[in-house]
Amino acid sequence: MTTAPFLTGQLLLAMPGIGDPRFDHAVIALCAHDEAGALGIGIGHELEGIGFHKLMDQLGLDPGVAPDVPVHFGGPVEPTRGFVLHALDWGGEGTLQVADKWGLTSTQDVLKAIAAGRGPSRWLVALGYAGWGAGQLDDELHQHGWHVAPCEDGLVFETPAQERWTRAFHASGIDPRLLSMASGTA
Repeated sequence: MTTAPFLTGQLLLAMPGIGDPRFDHAVIALCAHDEAGALGIGIGHELEGIGFHKLMDQLGLDPGVAPDVPVHFGGPVEPTRGFVLHALDWGGEGTLQVADKWGLTSTQDVLKAIAAGRGPSRWLVALGYAGWGAGQLDDELHQHGWHVAPCEDGLVFETPAQERWTRAFHASGIDPRLLSMASGTA
C-alpha cells in the first residue's frame, strides 16, 4: 500500500457515521504525518467544565492577563496531556512548526508566556490528542472515515469550535447536510 501524501497542516473532518462517538463531528488539526504515523489536535469540541484559568490553577500557574477561554478536546490519547496550537509569531522549548501554518507546543513555557502577555498572538489549548500508527491514518482515509480539508488560520483561531466542522466542509465546496452515513460500491 502506498502512503497518502503527507497531510501535515491540513484539517481532518470526521465523516458522518465514522463509527467512533469520540470523533462525531471531529475537526483535527493534523500536526504530524509521515511514514511513522500521524498526530493531530482536536479543535472541534470544547471540554465541559474546564477553562484556561482552571487548567492553569490545576498546574499551579497564575493565569495572569490571559483570557479564560475554553479548553478543547484534543483527542482520546493521553487526555491529561496539554497542547497549545498557536500562531508562528512565538516559539519556545519544543515548539513544532507545522507546515508554515501554526506551532504546536506542549511545554509550560508557552502557558507562562500567554499568562504574561508575551505569548503567541493567536492560540488555543487542548487536552489529549489523536494519534495513528504507521499507515493507520492512510488506511482510514481509504475507508472514507475522514475528509481532508485545507486549513486557514481564521478557521482555526477565529471560528467558534461548534462551527468549525461545517465551515471546513463549506471551505472545501461541500455542503455537509448532503453527506450520507452509508457508502456505496461501484
